[in-house]
Amino acid sequence: MTTPLVEQTLGQLASQIPGATRLFRDHRLDFCCGGDQSLRHAANVRGLDAEQLAERLAEISQQPSQDTDWNQQPTAALIAHILTRYHARHRQQLEELTRLADRVEQVHGANPACPRGLGDFLAVLGEELDNHMQKEEQVLFPMLEQGYGAMADGPISVMRYEHDQHGDALERLLELSHGLQLPEHACNTWRALYRGLEELHDDLMQHIHLENNILFLRQ
Repeated sequence: MTTPLVEQTLGQLASQIPGATRLFRDHRLDFCCGGDQSLRHAANVRGLDAEQLAERLAEISQQPSQDTDWNQQPTAALIAHILTRYHARHRQQLEELTRLADRVEQVHGANPACPRGLGDFLAVLGEELDNHMQKEEQVLFPMLEQGYGAMADGPISVMRYEHDQHGDALERLLELSHGLQLPEHACNTWRALYRGLEELHDDLMQHIHLENNILFLRQ
């Protein structure tokens, strides 16, 4: 018997239903680091109606999708996508966002809504994420492309652990930025910063999902 959608994990749903990740992001459901939670449990924690979400997922699953089904793509193609779409992009994002955050604090530090300390936090996150991505690029991804299978279990465990840390960092990012809520009359730099932070948040969640719930499960 098919497992009801509400009892399937967020990771399973995100990888099986193109478009599910958008729904999860809209409702702040963690489908990457928290991908082993059932939809029912994750919805209950956030005070959401799991059955309504399941109905929406069922509707999405019947709609034509322009999203690539990475479950059907070879490992080399998935890794190439991760490298170009996420690794390269994250490095650009964090450099620019750190600069914007420092500028906002320099100009608006006296404003209670100012994300004080965000620039320093993003600089550290950028270093940690770059170190993480280098380990994938230099060690893990070549192993996976060469089909080393079980020999990659150790590096994968390390990457999963660091993904959990990145998930915690995303929560801290939202705390420092007051949930990405802009104050009235925010300047253009502040607005650009929060738009970029939202993009980084969504991109990093999708990046971790592709690795945790698709790439790493192939071994």
